[in-house]
Parts: sequence; C-alpha cells; structure tokens
Amino acid sequence: MHQIDQFIADFASFVWGIPLVILLIGGGLFLLIYSRFIPYRYLGHSIEVLRGKYNNPDDPGDINHFQALSTALSSTVGMGNIAGVAVAIAVGGPGAIFWLWISAVVGMATKFFTNTLAVMYRGRDTEGKIQGGVMYFIVEGLGRKWKPLATFFAIAGLVGALPVFNVNQLTQAINYILLKPNNIETGFTSSLIIGIFLTIITTVVIIGGLDRISKTVSRLVPAMVLLYFASVLIILFVNSDVVLHYFGLIFIDAFAANNYKGDPLLGGMLGGLILLGIRRGAFSNEAGIGTATMAHGASKTTEPVREGLIAMLGPAIDTLVVCTLTAMAILVTGVWQSTDVNGVSLTAAAFDQAIPYVGNYLLLLCILAFSISSLFSYSYYGTKCLSFLIGAENKKYYNYVYILSILLGATTTLSFILNLIDGFFALMAIPTMISTLIMAPRVMKAAKIYFKKYT
Repeated sequence: MHQIDQFIADFASFVWGIPLVILLIGGGLFLLIYSRFIPYRYLGHSIEVLRGKYNNPDDPGDINHFQALSTALSSTVGMGNIAGVAVAIAVGGPGAIFWLWISAVVGMATKFFTNTLAVMYRGRDTEGKIQGGVMYFIVEGLGRKWKPLATFFAIAGLVGALPVFNVNQLTQAINYILLKPNNIETGFTSSLIIGIFLTIITTVVIIGGLDRISKTVSRLVPAMVLLYFASVLIILFVNSDVVLHYFGLIFIDAFAANNYKGDPLLGGMLGGLILLGIRRGAFSNEAGIGTATMAHGASKTTEPVREGLIAMLGPAIDTLVVCTLTAMAILVTGVWQSTDVNGVSLTAAAFDQAIPYVGNYLLLLCILAFSISSLFSYSYYGTKCLSFLIGAENKKYYNYVYILSILLGATTTLSFILNLIDGFFALMAIPTMISTLIMAPRVMKAAKIYFKKYT
C-alpha cells in the first residue's frame, strides 16, 4: 500500500508541474485580459440572470440557470472548502490562502469562457439528447479530428468525478466529531459502516437522474452556505481581537513562505507555496478543470454568454467567500499551528475551540450537506463522460463503479485520495484549457453581440 501511495503522489507531482501551472494560470490571465475584465464589469447583470429575470421554460436544456449553478456549486462548494483549505494551511501556512485567492480571481474569467462554450457548442449523445461539456464543445467546436482530445478529457473525468475525497473527509469528520468523543471505537469497521450508509443515500438520489439531483442540491446548497457562514461569523466574533492580524498575515506570509513544509518547486519555497495554493484552488473551484461545463451545458438557455456569466459566479462564491471563511476560522483560533490534526479535523478543532459543545456539531451538519450534495453532482459528471465514450445507453454502468468507490473513499488514507483526484483533475485541465484558448475569439465575438442586445 505504501508503494501505491508513493506512486500516486509522484504521479500527482509530475502532472502538476510548471507546464500545467503556465497553462492553467497563465491561460486564465490571458483570458482575463483578453475579455477586458468582463467577469467583473457585468456582475450585476449576472445576478439578474441568476434571479430568473431571463428564464424561458421553452429554451433547450434540462434545468434553469439557478439549478445549473447549484449543481455546479454543489460539486465545488464541498470538502475542498473545508478540508482542502485546512490541508493548504497545514502544509503552506497562511500564505497559501493568498494564492488560492489569485486562482479564484483568474478562475472567474476561465469559467466565463469554458461555460459559454459549453452552451455554444452543445452536442447530442447516442440517444439524441442535447448534452454540454468539454468533450462536446471540443468535437462540435473544433471538429472530429480533435476527438482524441475530447476522449482524453472524458477518460480522465471518469476518475476525476469519483467522490472519494468527499467521502474520505466526511468519514474522518464523523469519526473525529461524533464517534471518538462518545467513546465509540473508530477504525476500518466504523469507516466501512459510514461508507455503506452513504452508498445507500447516494444510490436513492442518483437513480432519479439530473432532475432529482438538481432539485435536491438547489435546496441544499443555499442552506449549507448560510449555515456555514453564520457559524464562522460566530467564530470571528469570539476572536475579533486577532481577525485583522491574521487577515494581514495571509498577505505577508504569501511571499515569505516561512511555513511551507512541502517539497521546493519552481526554484524555491515560494514557488512551492504558489503551486500549493493553485492546486487547492483548482480543487476548490475547478476553474479550468471542466467538470462544471457538464452542469452549465444542461441549462435551459439559447444565450451561451448568459450561462458563462452565471458560471463565473462560482469561484467568487466558492473560493473568495467560503474558502476565506474556513481559512479565517482556522487561523484566528490558532489551531493551524497544531501538528496532531489534519484535513477536516483541523477545521473541526477550530469550531470546537471557538464554539464549545455545539461547534463541532454545527460543522458536522455543514459537512454532511457539503459532502452529500457533492456525491450527487459528481455522479452526473461521471455518467456524462461514460456516455460520450461508449454511448448513453451504457451510462448506468458508471454508477455501479461510483457507488463502490464510496466504500474505497471511506476506508483509504487521505494522502492517497487527495493525490489521486489532484492528478486526474490536472489531466482534465489540459484539454479544457487548450480548447478554450483556441476558441476564445468566438466567445468574445458572441459577448459583444450579447451585451449590445441586453445591456
């Protein structure tokens, strides 16, 4: 098992090398400047669209704008925001959060372009149903000769869409918050039982398909964000005397990199810290990875640019708001300097310290909502990838593997799971960013027409 762990860690480090960072962040910066900062100039219009001002039930697609964003957010506003941020701070110190913010600011532009393309170049599966996603906009937008790139994305997506990280961290949270304090023995058996329970819940929902998934998560996502927001505000209020100090420390530490404990990269510890922030940012908001294109591509709309504007709100909500809340909770309570907790346990320690007796349980409620909603959305992404590869009539087979992987996630180490998903997210980013950069001029042409018409 140790050798497999090491192999997966080496694989993740290799694919998250300098070329991918240049493609993901350099490409995102190019799109931001090339778009003339559209993601920020039309935020007000984006919110009008999200509120349903332009909804038309007769438009092609399966779900409305709000449900599309909720489905996409339910897969990104998840354990990456709670456990992923904790991992980033544990390894890189407060400065890692600054680079996570940078990835989100750049990621808003990337999301605008990728998800505009997801609607602009929708394809049809073997059952004749309209589908969106990176694999479809590559084939429909660039032509059949580019299909190997689309196939590469879909194959990587089969693994990238597995729910193993969310399950792993939810299991750890239940063990740490619920079972251990009540003197219930934790280990392989308890983790397996939790995995079986999650398998049953997930099976019931995903059998219902996208309609049931989108309706479920559109109720869960706003509620879980509000509960989490309120809980962290309490923590910040309790520790109000040090809030400004630690907020400033994020900026100072971003360039000092004194707390970075990982392997030096890009010529020094600062480079390693930047890479850590970008990796955790990509894990959190998936900008440039491409999974969200499959949710936004199913939106009921005839205006591709409109869906791009909705999608760009994702990194703002996910990373700039939710991840920052987690980071500040961990920092102001001082638990980030501890060495005996990691991942979601670090966040749990912060909640327990600031809100005794009930803090842990509030966090557990949030974690349950975050994780379970993610379980639903990622199953949809995986079935879309398999549909593209071997036909829509065979997509149900992915759910069998998906459900079994829940048991794997519950009973395997965090390092193995994190490196596995990190590595395949990196592979998904390659076709996503290459195709998006090639077709960026088409998005800008459509954007100019759209904004003349509606603003």
